Amino acid sequence: MSDPGAGAPSAFRQAVAALSAARPRPEVTLSPLPPPRRLAPHAHALGATVTEGGEELADGRFVLLHDPAGDDSWRGDFRVVTLARADLEPDLAGDPLLPEVAWSWLIEALDARALPTHAPNGTVTRADSAFFGGLAERRGQAELELRASWTPADPADVAGHLLAWCGLLAQCAGLPPEAGTTTAVTALPRRRGPRSD
Repeated sequence: MSDPGAGAPSAFRQAVAALSAARPRPEVTLSPLPPPRRLAPHAHALGATVTEGGEELADGRFVLLHDPAGDDSWRGDFRVVTLARADLEPDLAGDPLLPEVAWSWLIEALDARALPTHAPNGTVTRADSAFFGGLAERRGQAELELRASWTPADPADVAGHLLAWCGLLAQCAGLPPEAGTTTAVTALPRRRGPRSD
């Protein structure tokens, strides 16, 4: 994982170290990404992919922002900004409850780890594509995208927030909950065939 630099505040360096030590479920692979430069004085970014049997099922990114001066809209000095994407079966993209269900997965993932938050925000987008002409033989494609941000009530728990988000990403990919965890919402059925970008 990337080094936040010796000039970064100790609270941010400790948070990055905690993220680096976090170990998600085996199907989720984390890797460093270039952090955004304009969102906060300090930022750390991770990419994530969910794979099973050599097939990529979902991907996303997790960004930790820190402004030592605090931010009124954040209600704190740390902020988590995330993106989760997964392919869907095309018939599921039209389910009118899909946005509410996907958002509930995030809330449940955080609640399951007893991680209170401030100022949660997000959007759930579903898109489906149909193919015509020379591409008419291709199956329709649909994708779920969940963008969310929140402020950890206790920045010392930032690794738990990462692991909760990794659990959400795995759920979006259609994987069952990990042993020893429970969820009130069923995972999405897996899309047949590899992801295509």
